[in-house]
Amino acid sequence: MTGFPILSLMLLVPLLGALACLFLEAKAARTVALLATLVDLVLGIALWMNFDVGGAQWQFTERLNIFSGFTYALGIDGIALLLIMLSVFLMPICIGASRSIEKRVGEYMAAFLLVEVFMLGVFMAQDMYLFYMFFEAGLIPMYLIIGIWGGADRIYASYKFFLYTLLGSVLMLVAMLWMVHTAGTSDIPTLMAYDFDPHVQTWLWLAFFASFAVKMPMWPVHTWLPAAHVQAPTGGSVILAGVLLKMGGYGFIRFSLPMFPEASVYFGPLVWGLSMAAVVITSLIALVQSDMKKLIAYSSVAHMAIVTIGLFAFNVQGLEGSMLVMLSHGLVAGALFLCVGVIYDRLHTREISRYGGLAINMPRYAVFFLLFTMASIGLPGTSGFVGEFLSLGGIYQVSTWTALICTTGIILGAAYMLYLYRRVVFGEQKNADAAAMPDLDARELAMVIPLALAALWMGVYPESFIAPMRADIAALDARLARAKPAGDSAPTPGKAKPAHEEAAAHGGSH
Repeated sequence: MTGFPILSLMLLVPLLGALACLFLEAKAARTVALLATLVDLVLGIALWMNFDVGGAQWQFTERLNIFSGFTYALGIDGIALLLIMLSVFLMPICIGASRSIEKRVGEYMAAFLLVEVFMLGVFMAQDMYLFYMFFEAGLIPMYLIIGIWGGADRIYASYKFFLYTLLGSVLMLVAMLWMVHTAGTSDIPTLMAYDFDPHVQTWLWLAFFASFAVKMPMWPVHTWLPAAHVQAPTGGSVILAGVLLKMGGYGFIRFSLPMFPEASVYFGPLVWGLSMAAVVITSLIALVQSDMKKLIAYSSVAHMAIVTIGLFAFNVQGLEGSMLVMLSHGLVAGALFLCVGVIYDRLHTREISRYGGLAINMPRYAVFFLLFTMASIGLPGTSGFVGEFLSLGGIYQVSTWTALICTTGIILGAAYMLYLYRRVVFGEQKNADAAAMPDLDARELAMVIPLALAALWMGVYPESFIAPMRADIAALDARLARAKPAGDSAPTPGKAKPAHEEAAAHGGSH
C-alpha cells in the first residue's frame, strides 16, 4: 500500500457520508451512515493487515504543505493504529444503536460521521496545529448530539461538556505556539525528540495537563462526564466512553511524556495522588447510584485513573497496561452503555429499581450483560483483566502504597457492578412492564456479539494488541528513562536531570 493515501481516504469517506446525510430522508440517511462507517471499518482492517510490526515507527505517512507554517501531515504508529481500530470498530455499532432517534435523523447521522472524522484525525495528525484543529473540532458535533438529541437536561449537560473541555484546551494552544516558535517546527515526531529546557517543561506540562486531565477526565475535573453520559443518546454515550475519553490518554502518550519527560517525572506523584483519589472516591459514588448510566459513568472515571497510574509508572509494564485498559474500557464501557440503551428503549427509564428478574424474560440479554459486567470488573480471560494487571504491576514497581490503594478499585468495582447486575437481572419481577420486555432481537445481537468477541479476544490473546505498539512503548520508555535520576526506579520531585545529561549517563539507551 506504499503511496496509497489510505489515511486521507478514511477521513474522506465519513466526511462525504456526513454531507450526503444532510440531504437525505431518515431511512436513506441511516443506510448511508452505516455504509460509510462499514467502509471505514474495512479500510481500518486493511490498515492493520498492512501495518509492518517491527518496521518504521511512522507508517502510511502523507504530507502536503498547505501554506507557510501549516502542513497537512498524517501518519500512524502502533499506538495510533490501535486507537483508530477501536474508533472504526465502534462507529457502525453506534449507528445501529440509534434506532430510537426519530427527529432530524439526517442531521444526527451527519453529526456522528463528523465525530468519526475528527476522532480519526486526532490519532492520525502529525502536525501540531492539525492535531489541535481535530482535537477541538470534535467538540462541536458531540455538543450538538447531546444538546439536540439528549434527555431532559440536555442543554445544561451539553454546555458543561463544551465549556469544560474547551477551556482546558486554551492553555494547551498557548503552549503549542511557544513550542513551535522555540523548536522551529510543528512536526510532532520531531518535537517528540526535541529537548526543551527542563525549567520551561514544567509550565508546558501544566498547560497540556489542563486539557488532557479534563478530557480523560481526571478527578476532580470529571463532573462534566456523568451529566453528559446521562443526557446523551445511547450512541453518544457509547462513542463518548469508547473513544473520546481516550484522547486524553493519547495526549499524555503523544505529547506530555515524550516532549516533557523531566516535567512528567517531576509531576508523577501529583498524578498518582489524583488517580488514587479518583479510584476510591468515584467507585464509592458509583456504589450509591440509582441511575444505570450515571453508575457506569462514574466507573469510567475510576478506570481512566488506572490508565493514568500506568502511564506515570514510567516503565514498559505500566505503559502497555494503560494502553490495554484504554482499549478494553472502550469496548466494555461502550457495551455496558449499549446494554442500558437496549432496556431504556423498551421501558424509557434508567432507574435501577424499575427493573428486576430480567433473566426470566430476557435470557440472552442477561448472558451478554453478565459478560460485560465481568470484563468491567477485570475477570481473568476478559479484556479488563490484562490491562489492569499490567498497570497495577507497573505502579507496584515504583510505589507499593499507590498500587495498594488503586487495587481497592477492583474490589469496589466488583461491588458496584455485581450489585447493579443483581438488581437488574435477578430477583423478583415486581413490575409487569419490565417482565413483558422482549429479549434481544437480531439487530441488537449484531451489536453486542462483536463487542463480546473482541473483549474475549483481548483477554485470551492480548499479544495481538501488544505487538503493534511494543516498539513505540519501548521508545517512549527509553525517552522517560533519561529523565529519571540514575539508579532510581521511582520518580522523585525536584531531582530530575536535563535530558542531555541523562542521555550521556545512559549512553543514549534505556
